[in-house]
Amino acid sequence: MTTTTEFSTLSWGQVDLNKVPEINTPLPGPKSVAYHDRCTEYFKGLSGQVKLFPVTFTKGEGCVLQDADGNQYIDFSSGIYVTTLGHCHPKISEAIAQHAKTLMNAHDFTTPIKTALCEKLAEVLPGDLNGFQFYDSGTTAVEAGLRVLRAASNKNEIISCFYDYHGKSYGSVSLGHIRSSVYGSVRAPGMHMVPRPDVYRPIWVDENGTIDTDAYIRFYDEYINKGTVHDVAGFCLEPIQGWGGTVMPPDDFFPKLRQYCDDKGLLLMIDEVLASWGRTGKWLCMEHWDVTPDIVTIGKGFGNGFPVTCVAVSEKYKESFEAISASSSYGGNPMACAAALASTEVIEEENLLEHAMHLGDIANKRMERMLNEHNIVGDVRAKGCLMGIELVKDKSTKEPFNEAGAMVYKKAFAKGLAWIPAGHILRMSPPIVMDDDTLLKGLDIIDEAIGETAQELGY
Repeated sequence: MTTTTEFSTLSWGQVDLNKVPEINTPLPGPKSVAYHDRCTEYFKGLSGQVKLFPVTFTKGEGCVLQDADGNQYIDFSSGIYVTTLGHCHPKISEAIAQHAKTLMNAHDFTTPIKTALCEKLAEVLPGDLNGFQFYDSGTTAVEAGLRVLRAASNKNEIISCFYDYHGKSYGSVSLGHIRSSVYGSVRAPGMHMVPRPDVYRPIWVDENGTIDTDAYIRFYDEYINKGTVHDVAGFCLEPIQGWGGTVMPPDDFFPKLRQYCDDKGLLLMIDEVLASWGRTGKWLCMEHWDVTPDIVTIGKGFGNGFPVTCVAVSEKYKESFEAISASSSYGGNPMACAAALASTEVIEEENLLEHAMHLGDIANKRMERMLNEHNIVGDVRAKGCLMGIELVKDKSTKEPFNEAGAMVYKKAFAKGLAWIPAGHILRMSPPIVMDDDTLLKGLDIIDEAIGETAQELGY
């Protein structure tokens, strides 16, 4: 690996904007291209973002990424929502290294570090979420959560929502929008999907033109009565849709859905693999609406890059783990538990929940300017460090502008911003340790890329 440039971070999460971004070659640079060509001779199935901008990264520190040619980027991706606390946080790296030198795996036997993590989770999670099992990927956690949902309810049918994303195994795909010939043309039996409220693109509105969340709940009730075989275990939803484009629910939706589930004897499972552990300024995103799910999946930023995820369940359902063969080969290994515990302690010690909310407030204000100044920006939203900008061809028709989305993504990347594409919706997930000026610099780069794109496309 070639690493020619020393990092220019001032302190953890703070960036010297006189030195970063630093782009010294055409992008992707020649060394990036050489590595990429060698790797992809064998490695297939790349994500859309890599296909759009195939750089080769060699180092990460704090909020800065460096490629094989020594170019430095502001990180607005966090490794696709994963390195929430920045790259290679010293406390987390040291915790992993310590356990890598002492005990790397003991299957699901008890270890002191696993015990400490369980006690910390019971302390910080809301309500009575105090039953845990650990896994090594978000999809695996979702599949386990679905098994718990069925075991706890003794029912089989599960309902999710349009454009939700829950993973890439058959059960999780069947509750999401992903299409793949691998899974055939039929969802897994008992999996249902219904529309969810999208404030920017509502299906049902009231007499004042405001989104009508009650109409969505009424539809769910009608669908369960007419579209299922009356064997519904419960709902499995994302709190904020990530893959779908950082789609925020109206504030009254989840409280009403929680009440509906309680009234009908249904369980509520929330997939927080993407949105949890500080990303939105709370341990769980659902805390923004004072709603505690019966089952919740936690991941991505949970170990700040180390593969560790969690299924947490409420007190009265935690014995359901005993019925589902819950253990796994890698889940809860000492390195994973050390990464998760250290990440949790960093969030507490550095007051990062509050800081994430602060960054979200700054982002909303800055993106509102983009909304007012650009004809192709239809909507902007942020909750903590989970942010999105929706590009449209016309603000009145809200027609998605996918061509513009790809152009803005590539232009901003070429200016030194590493981030996430999603068709016509630009997704941003900067580390929650980022300083204000670096956040604003990243948003300025996006603003500039939107302006250039609009001009080139005649808007």
